[in-house]
Amino acid sequence: MRRAVVLGSLLVIGVLSLNGAATQPGERVVEVEQVRDNLYVLTGGGGNSAAFITSNGVVLVDTKLAGWGQSLIDKVGELTSSPITTIINTHTHFDHVSGNAEFPTTVEIVTHENTARLMGEWNMVTGLPMEPENVFEASGGQGMPTQTFADRLTLGIGSDRVDLYYFGRAHTGGDTWVVFPSLRVMHSGDAFPGKNLPIMDTNNGGSGVDFADTLWNAYSGVQEIDSIITGHSALMSRDDLKEYASFVGNFVSAARAANRDGMSAADFANSWQVPPRYRGYSKPPPARLAPYVQVIYDEIAVE
Repeated sequence: MRRAVVLGSLLVIGVLSLNGAATQPGERVVEVEQVRDNLYVLTGGGGNSAAFITSNGVVLVDTKLAGWGQSLIDKVGELTSSPITTIINTHTHFDHVSGNAEFPTTVEIVTHENTARLMGEWNMVTGLPMEPENVFEASGGQGMPTQTFADRLTLGIGSDRVDLYYFGRAHTGGDTWVVFPSLRVMHSGDAFPGKNLPIMDTNNGGSGVDFADTLWNAYSGVQEIDSIITGHSALMSRDDLKEYASFVGNFVSAARAANRDGMSAADFANSWQVPPRYRGYSKPPPARLAPYVQVIYDEIAVE
């Protein structure tokens, strides 16, 4: 499935966002955008990866779909002669972690503790009718996390420092926010995929009801940033994150009101429209939206 299909038919976040370039079948083309002198965004083949070149090696955030690990290694090799020493996975979804298994066992792999567990479980993504190959089972566990954290973890020092934060349930139950303090840049993973409605993956610990609160926690908890590498879209700003928290909160509030009025999840998915003040946002097809409305309804029922 191509990126245009997924983002055009889902617009609910891109766990399947593939290479946006016009390539031939079988090609794995990683495109590069320089964010700062030593920080790059690597697109294609799944979620946005980031390469942070430090004095001790390269820290890589997310590794895309299965089969794209070597393409990432090759592309990073064009940017620097330094080896990849560390992988940080923002969450458990296959289009962000499956390349892990293709990296040498000497590479340290860091995730939130919930993500490590979920990678081992390899649950289907709520609302997506597909089950990708479990690359960790197939590889005998290669690429699984070697270090985890609960709330916050710092890697490196000085200009090489990377801060990892967990602000609560959102897209999954282990979404990690990766901050490069010296560069004033943050990688949000799919907790902030771009200007679209997010997948609320309760099969992997995510939440609809908590989503906006988690976004607000990230907004208030990390203030010294200028740019955000999103999960599947272009670079955004801190103000964009604030708007996104408001957008998701507005959607959840509308779903709550519809639930109180006795409207079904399917009917709400058909009738809901993006409020005009959220420019650049689009509504996904109702059939793709309804499962996440149902997630919110189910959570409301047990509050």
